[in-house]
Amino acid sequence: MGHQKLPPQQAAVRRSKWTSTRKKLSKSKFLYTMFALPFIYFLIFHYAPMVGNLMAFQEYSIMKGFFASPWAGTKYFQQFLTDPYFWKVVRNTLMINLYSLIFYFPAPIIFAILMNELRGQLFKRAIQTVTYVPHFLSTVVVAGMLVNFLSTTGLVNQITHMFGFEAKTFMSLPEWFRTIFVGSEIWQGMGWNSIIYLAALASIDPQLYEAATIDGANRWHKIRHITLPGITTVATILFLLTIGHMLSVGFEKIILLYSGPTYETADVIQSFVYRRGLIDADFSFAAAVGIFQSVLSLVLILSANSISKKINGTRLF
Repeated sequence: MGHQKLPPQQAAVRRSKWTSTRKKLSKSKFLYTMFALPFIYFLIFHYAPMVGNLMAFQEYSIMKGFFASPWAGTKYFQQFLTDPYFWKVVRNTLMINLYSLIFYFPAPIIFAILMNELRGQLFKRAIQTVTYVPHFLSTVVVAGMLVNFLSTTGLVNQITHMFGFEAKTFMSLPEWFRTIFVGSEIWQGMGWNSIIYLAALASIDPQLYEAATIDGANRWHKIRHITLPGITTVATILFLLTIGHMLSVGFEKIILLYSGPTYETADVIQSFVYRRGLIDADFSFAAAVGIFQSVLSLVLILSANSISKKINGTRLF
């Protein structure tokens, strides 16, 4: 069947659209070049590795590769879900994240509000600098500091000894691990994470505070009725993102801090995957656990997003 020629009027319209599109592309070529770099990065380091999820459904062999290894179906998912250790790692992951939601998530908000109330600019900048510095310390350095400070001869035990308490091996006590982990997260991230809240506070109209002052409102009234509503949207969005990472803990720090005696409260899904996948070389099992974690995280963020939309109309998507 031969190619049908378009009527002159339609052909002219198509040529005009193509010329207009080409001019727009040419005008924005530098923007597209800038976009290409992060696009290639995510394509190579985030999307291409997703091929590795095939391992979860295979008897994976390094020698045979992804496409030649025999299929195993849902065998490894069943192994994980029926493993007696399953509920322990899930419980530990959720408990650490729950403590983070209760103590770590509000910390930057409270800190930002306190910083917003300060009037001395020099003192304010000094406090910000001191609280931002821990964010730039590597996880290895922070873990080393914790081990040294909490050892039997460390700074913490020296201080408690002055008040008549006996030295404790904090890093070997399961009941202390979550407190140490969440506390170190607050110290390391509170200042840095407050930046976004300080930016949200800066966007609040100062006339609202002036009107509240004229009406006789004190600082607490201003915080309650102006400051908190002004950052509610930002806080809600960050809360939803936090919910999406409920099953993803900073396992690098956990691996550096935990030991045999603290597995009871410290071992989480990602550290479990690390041991089974890399140390024991059980790649298929580790991939299955990783997929389980991702699916559950997706369910959590979709649920939280839906609930947030119904409650205050704020949502991620």
